[in-house]
Amino acid sequence: MMKPAVDPLAQLTEIRSIMERSSRFISLSGLSGVGAGVVALAGSGLGHWYLNREYGSLGYMRLLQSTPNERELVLPFLLLLSGGMIAAALAVATFFTARRARKANQPLWSALGRRLAISLIIPLVAGGLFCLALFLRGAVSLVVPGLLLFYGLALLNASKYTLDEIRLLGLTQIALGLISVLLPGSGLLFFALGFGLGHIGYGLLMYNRYERQ
Repeated sequence: MMKPAVDPLAQLTEIRSIMERSSRFISLSGLSGVGAGVVALAGSGLGHWYLNREYGSLGYMRLLQSTPNERELVLPFLLLLSGGMIAAALAVATFFTARRARKANQPLWSALGRRLAISLIIPLVAGGLFCLALFLRGAVSLVVPGLLLFYGLALLNASKYTLDEIRLLGLTQIALGLISVLLPGSGLLFFALGFGLGHIGYGLLMYNRYERQ
């Protein structure tokens, strides 16, 4: 009896899938990006409301020209808002990514997952501390550009461990950060574009490519 013919294309596809599983964390969920984007948009809206309440209709513009004492007064709220946004985004990302990892039979906290997390965390922590120093020293107009740039660099650093779309998202964040330097009065808008709409757009792209049945 003749053996059934082996499909070379099917073999190559299987080999590629095995290699990707061993070298890349492919269980990152696009819905994580969508959720993080929604959190960022909500945080942008809350920050806009708070600054307008404190400074009037030109709240963000007034913050750019604030005195050291004025910045110290709003800093606790801004730190609390930032911490809440980070916690909510991490919770959403962990939920959807863990769910996809279970379906793909890929452990969430594997050696590959740890390398991905570390490659993200180091630039993010450094960028957050640097932007805090900028705020305290009065360079408020550079805070949002700095956040976007460091986040984009963190994504580029982590992209070698996960899906290619993360690299594109990182480049997008860097581009928005550089443009926002030229438009300092539009910092909140660029924050919402990068962390909000950027996450939602790339999250939907990843979901449609890899997860949608």
